[in-house]
Amino acid sequence: MGRLHQLMVKTVFAAQTHPLDSSMHFRPGYRLNSLFGGVLLCVLVGCTTAPYQAAPTRSPIAGSQAVTTGKRQNVVMQAMALLDRNYVYNGKKLHTGFDCSGLVSFVFKESASVELRGSAADIAAKTRPVPADEAVAGDLVFFNTLGTPNSHVGIYIGSGKFIHAANERTGVRIDQVTSPYWAVRLEGYRSAL
Repeated sequence: MGRLHQLMVKTVFAAQTHPLDSSMHFRPGYRLNSLFGGVLLCVLVGCTTAPYQAAPTRSPIAGSQAVTTGKRQNVVMQAMALLDRNYVYNGKKLHTGFDCSGLVSFVFKESASVELRGSAADIAAKTRPVPADEAVAGDLVFFNTLGTPNSHVGIYIGSGKFIHAANERTGVRIDQVTSPYWAVRLEGYRSAL
């Protein structure tokens, strides 16, 4: 909470702890002061909140760009909502858990109406490559974890981070693409949107 916000809360609500004074008579102006204080507080909080900036997209058409940006945001939010879910080999369902490709399939179907079925390699074959410096939130990131290309997949969420169903011990979690383990196994980025 910002310093200005804390000061406003103290100023508006400090003297108004109860609508009734000690003799149980209604304090005139309490509702007006509370209403004014509440409105003022909302205005100040709104003014001190930084505006949201959406991740850039590669779509050249303005109308299509808005749809793609919205889908990307939905993909990231859905993936974040699944953090700490169980890892289950071949898992594709919310109530049982996910493996890496099951998580990606579930998230894209639920949040962007995009069908991505099969293994990580199957998903890679159905998506288009993206240069690493153009990867944006909502893209997919692929790794070679089993000695075969595209054997693991996660959802890139920006800032060098991705969400994936890692293993039975850790479940669905966020990792850094540049961490020593993942950096040497990175295959590349791809997009389904």
